Amino acid sequence: MAANSLTFDFDRIISRTGTASEKWDGRQAYFGRADVTPLWVADMDFAAPPAVTEALIARAQHPVYGYTATDDAVYTSLIVWLAQQYGWRVERDWIVLTPGVVPSIYAAVQAMTRPDQGVIVQPPVYAPFFSAVTTNGRALLHNPLRLEQGRYRMDLAQLEHCAQQGAKLLLLCSPHNPVGRVWQRDEFDALLDIARRYRLTIFSDEIHADLVYPEYRHIPLATLTREGDAVITAVAPSKTFNIPGLGLSALIIPDAGIRQAMIAAFARLHVHNSNPFSLIAFTAAYRHGGAWRDALMLYLRDTRDAVMQYLSEHIPGIRAIAAEGTYLLWLDCRELGMSDAQLQAFFVQQCRIGMNPGPIFGQGGSGFMRLNLASPRAVVMEALARVAAALSVPG
Repeated sequence: MAANSLTFDFDRIISRTGTASEKWDGRQAYFGRADVTPLWVADMDFAAPPAVTEALIARAQHPVYGYTATDDAVYTSLIVWLAQQYGWRVERDWIVLTPGVVPSIYAAVQAMTRPDQGVIVQPPVYAPFFSAVTTNGRALLHNPLRLEQGRYRMDLAQLEHCAQQGAKLLLLCSPHNPVGRVWQRDEFDALLDIARRYRLTIFSDEIHADLVYPEYRHIPLATLTREGDAVITAVAPSKTFNIPGLGLSALIIPDAGIRQAMIAAFARLHVHNSNPFSLIAFTAAYRHGGAWRDALMLYLRDTRDAVMQYLSEHIPGIRAIAAEGTYLLWLDCRELGMSDAQLQAFFVQQCRIGMNPGPIFGQGGSGFMRLNLASPRAVVMEALARVAAALSVPG
């Protein structure tokens, strides 16, 4: 990463109140008070890449916002990005545009399984993984991650046990939200081996793929597959370039049969996947956002390191799991000796910080909190100072 993080001003504080921001304007509804520093929902408090804003303004200046077709530029921008970033040669026919990764997870559960069949999730994990299974009447099979010496790992033996119970689909989070793991080649090889033996389809949610710290490397699972492997990959510019409100994402599905099944799942709902602004932002981000992303990851790396050092020096009762990817930090608060309800009340009422409580991420989440690092560093560090003060620890 050669980009200088000072090229873009990530220290700039931008007021988002009054913009119908879920993160900011939703504080009263979610936390019961509107004065918390919101470090929860996974969007960033940074301005999007200038090229995206400029492209949106240029499109907005045309005063007609009618039904909009998807042009070649949308597909080409993604194909070129994936080739440049990962050496992944994707064919246009493999790409299915969708209105978002979460709707795609729901569609995959419907398309790849029948009612009462098993779907494997790996908690603690992003909450919609669970609801996508249960609301569609499928059997939820838990393959909990194992925390070993401060790093999470897959329990492959237990995963095979889940597969033996007749599971048809595995929902993989890569990089993993909330624990921040960037899975490695040996882990994927073992995962694919199990999937082959038991004919598992893998839905690989790679929405955080571009948000990996410089010392790590994301490997798209599909780049390791062989003929006959069943892998659906979900990608999007939304997290990478801070445009989640625009909603457009993509599935990459080399297998024609699986691809048609996914297209049919969306067709049954007659869901349109885009609008004039989402298409423009998608293309501009992938075409021109690379330097901004590189600078962002340097800034986030420094924020991550500053937070971890501050916790170690001033709040020893809270230990952060070192994030390898994502702008989310998984905080182990168990040494504080509080229940989950007490933890939430402590951070909201005494510290005026809004974070995601660990239990919403399922098994293994109790005693943890998820902290969103993607705000100006001064905001994050000031919030931590309030925690130190509340715990009567010199800050």
